[in-house]
Amino acid sequence: MRFVIRVYGVIINSDDQILLSSEIYQGRKFVKFPGGGLEFGEGTREGLQREIREELGLKAEVEEHLYTTDFYLKSAFNPDDQILSVYYKVWIPEWKKISTEPWPPVYDERKERFHWVNRDFLHENMLNFPADKTVIKIIKHSKKQ
Repeated sequence: MRFVIRVYGVIINSDDQILLSSEIYQGRKFVKFPGGGLEFGEGTREGLQREIREELGLKAEVEEHLYTTDFYLKSAFNPDDQILSVYYKVWIPEWKKISTEPWPPVYDERKERFHWVNRDFLHENMLNFPADKTVIKIIKHSKKQ
């Protein structure tokens, strides 16, 4: 049993769209927020900036902390791992350079794909992981205020 720390960005563009990622990993299709595993020696913000640079090739401005998992979360890919997920709101100044595809996703085993989704259209059932579903509720609630 080990802890795995994951960092994710809720990337919102000027058109109030949120970026989602779709991919196939270990034969399973899933949709999530952009981000990934924290590496030893990194802080959460630094790790998220690295992940976004690797995935999108762009500089990210990590803004406010949105959520950290507050429940037991077993890894979907390794049942011996417990996941701790940290989410931040992220701004990407050059967001128009992100190569995206229309929703719904078409899965490809060769690469991760990205999709802009209007915040009003966003629904928790669009994402696979339990912590992501919680973050969707937070995003939707914050829009109403």
